[in-house]
Amino acid sequence: MGHVMDNTASIESYRDLKVWQRGVDLTERIYAVTQPFPVEERFGLVAQLRRAAVSIPSNIAEGWGRMSTGDFIRFLSIARGSLTEVETQVIVAHRLGFIDDQTRRQVLKETTVESKMLRALIRSLERKSE
Repeated sequence: MGHVMDNTASIESYRDLKVWQRGVDLTERIYAVTQPFPVEERFGLVAQLRRAAVSIPSNIAEGWGRMSTGDFIRFLSIARGSLTEVETQVIVAHRLGFIDDQTRRQVLKETTVESKMLRALIRSLERKSE
């Protein structure tokens, strides 16, 4: 992937990408936040939130492993879609009373940062592939 990220010589793996690291942090946060949800939500909102959260760093990693910049951009876009799912589901969980307002705000602040980082990486890759 060096050809895609040639101005960032210290990046040798997707694990070196801050956007991937933050995605894993967000996933860990979502697991903790959903732990006290009602047991009847285990196969509902809990499962959906966790799946969407895990999908973010997973798609970043999978895109990194692809051989083309276009594929990487496509997987980063999928990660952004999963991120918007997490945001929506956090808002729903708050409205249903499963998370408090402070937690909602903190998680949405984290998703906003991740979204900006993904958008910036996508733009950077698009410029390099032109």
